[in-house]
Parts: sequence; structure tokens; C-alpha cells
Amino acid sequence: MDSGTILVIEDEPSIGDVVSLYLKRAGYQVSVARDGEAALDALARQLPDLVILDLMLPKVDGFEITRRLRQQGDTPIIMLTARKQEADRIAGLEMGADDYVVKPFSPQELVSRVRAVLRRTRPAATQNERPLTYGDLEIDPLTRMVTLGGEPRNLTVKEFDLLWLLAQHPRQVFSRDQLLDRVWGVTDYIDPSTVTVHVRRLREKIEPDASQPRYIHTVWGVGYKFEP
Repeated sequence: MDSGTILVIEDEPSIGDVVSLYLKRAGYQVSVARDGEAALDALARQLPDLVILDLMLPKVDGFEITRRLRQQGDTPIIMLTARKQEADRIAGLEMGADDYVVKPFSPQELVSRVRAVLRRTRPAATQNERPLTYGDLEIDPLTRMVTLGGEPRNLTVKEFDLLWLLAQHPRQVFSRDQLLDRVWGVTDYIDPSTVTVHVRRLREKIEPDASQPRYIHTVWGVGYKFEP
């Protein structure tokens, strides 16, 4: 059985109840908020291990909740979006969401996504996984801390996982599908543009000049690589 606390923020009772049921069966402690204000109240009392968030909520929408969560830290966020809301999905990812699931979805698929995200949030670092240092950039897998010139950079779960994978294999080119498979653990349900969004946000956080990347380079027509 799994463990961990999850806050489901969903205004449609039928969806919220089904998601809660499946997560509880998987061993998680689950609470449900039916609107944005209730969600913010719950988050003010205690931050969960993961948030499942419908973007279209009454009172306070999912974008505002994402913004506030990212001001507090890197609590993983899985968005729930409608199939036609591609622009909203991209906007949510750019704000710091870690993953998304498109409605209608399989509850088992959502549980699998939750497991994958939480597994990466709590990595089993080995003695061989020592900090990597490239110039002013230091990446520590044990603490999941990234610093640039000694200054900490606040990365989300997926941003750290993406950077760690690339930095572990300097100059190796990864396609977007390969990155989806290695970082997200799935390629069938996620738009490859998710990788593009995360790379852009990662550059904004770790590059001295995001418009002229020093570390994460685009290999046009192929994918991305890390230059030490």
C-alpha cells in the first residue's frame, strides 16, 4: 500500500468522490475541497504531499491556487483539465504544475500518475549520487537543492528531475519522447510540448541568460542536451 497525504480540489462531486475513493483504496490519506476558497483554507492549515487540482473552480481558480502554492514551495501539483483546454494546460505547466490529466480520465491512470510523482519527490539517492558541479551550478540529489553562484534556485519536482537527468549525461542528446519516458514515466497521455515548457522554465531559473543558454542546449529537430 502507498502512503502520503493528498488534497483533491474539484468542484464536480462525482469526480471528486471517485478520485478520493480510488486514492484511499491505494492507501493515501485524502481530503477534498469543492471550491478555491475551501482549498486555500485547507492549504493554510497544512500542506499535503501532493495536490490534485481542477483548473476551472468557483470562487478562486486553479491558476491562483497554483501561484500561491509555488510561492510557498514545491508541493507537487497534478492538474485536471478538459480535453479542449490545451492553452490552459500550457499555462498551468508554466506556472509550476508538475503533470496533468485530461478529462475524462481513468481513475487508475490518475493513481499511477500520483505514485510516479511522489516516487520522484522522495528519491532513494545512493552513495554514488553525489552533487554535480558545473561552473557556478551545483545540483545535489540528496537534498534536491540547486544553487547558482551559491544562491538557491526553487525548482519544482519535475524541473529538478529533468535537470538531474540531463546533467548526469552531459552532451548526450535526449528526444522529447525520451525525456517524457525517463522523467514523467509515460509518453501516451502527455503532449511533448510539456517538455518544452519545463525546459523554458528551467532555463529561466538556472541560466545566467535564458535567451542564450549556457547549460541546456536545444538540438534542433532532435531534442535537448546538457553542456558542462
